[in-house]
Amino acid sequence: MKFVVSSSELLRGLVSVSRVIASKSSLAILDNFLFVLKDNTLIVTASDGETTLRTMMPIDQVIQEGEAAVPAKLIIDSLKEFPDQPLTFGTEGNSTMNIVWASGASKIPYFPAEDYPVLPALTESAISITIPAGTLLNGINDTIYATAEEELRPVMNGIFFDVNTDSTSLVASDAHKLVCYTVKSVNAPEKASFILHKKPASILKNILAKVTDEIAVTFDSRNAIFTLGNTVLVCRLIEGTYPAYRTVIPKNNPNKMIIGRIELLNAVRRVAVCSNQATSHIVLKLDTNELMITAEDTEFSISAYEKINCQYDGASMSIGFKAPFLAEILGNFPYENICMELADSCRAALIVSADEKDPTEDLCALLMPIMINS
Repeated sequence: MKFVVSSSELLRGLVSVSRVIASKSSLAILDNFLFVLKDNTLIVTASDGETTLRTMMPIDQVIQEGEAAVPAKLIIDSLKEFPDQPLTFGTEGNSTMNIVWASGASKIPYFPAEDYPVLPALTESAISITIPAGTLLNGINDTIYATAEEELRPVMNGIFFDVNTDSTSLVASDAHKLVCYTVKSVNAPEKASFILHKKPASILKNILAKVTDEIAVTFDSRNAIFTLGNTVLVCRLIEGTYPAYRTVIPKNNPNKMIIGRIELLNAVRRVAVCSNQATSHIVLKLDTNELMITAEDTEFSISAYEKINCQYDGASMSIGFKAPFLAEILGNFPYENICMELADSCRAALIVSADEKDPTEDLCALLMPIMINS
């Protein structure tokens, strides 16, 4: 293998795929990038064994095609020290790669490309859909924070893609809160689903911020492939059955409070400072066009309350929540005003937009209450 490439362009490509590499790899070979040079294109692959990220870079000066596994940290650290200039990469023997620039040269090790894991192949039953980059980015942004960290129920540790013939929903839940993002413009010829682990979802989120095209998604029961222009992400899916989330989303909560999202978020944060550190419980007391948020820690004799104006003409009621969970939903909701729909103090609150919204998209959050002392 021998080729000439711009140092800054190569560094940009390597950094874009390096985020998938684990800090402690299960296999030593996964500490490397796989370089495959063919047809004036350099294909760079990085993997942690579960998730693989691949990007393609055009190379104008190809002297000899080939492939090699190159230490990821070493080559990135080297490239960071160069101003933009042409670099010549070439393999020597069975273990040495030379890097030559205008005023010097260096030698780094490389390893046989055959040692690098092969990408998994999808089955013939794989299903393909296309999702606009902005739509997928919104779906991940709006749900990823609600995923769990559970060893006993790994299905809760990812985003559930529920693909139907008329819409697609992205769902995440940690059993305390549930967020569901539905878009009608994305569908498939048949009903299908998969659970994307939060790590590849987070990687996708970073890549999608710079992409404007449609994303091709192909998946079977074990793996999914996301194609984003010159970048491909292949990941192992979480296997298992996701809970029947639609059955827990309330349909007819009669008591509805409309309030500014930021105003409520700031009040919750201020009052929560005086909540019990072990429970973080706060209480929302609702009356006609008024909300009072309270918190107390009797052990340390501290308490706080704040009254806020809102639109509410339902029954007077009090309902308790864990402050961090409510703040997390409010902090991630993309709307200026929210509507909190309530049934009573023992049933989940449904949080939706109170603003005019895109009729092809829908976002709702479900928050479980906590028992409060009457």
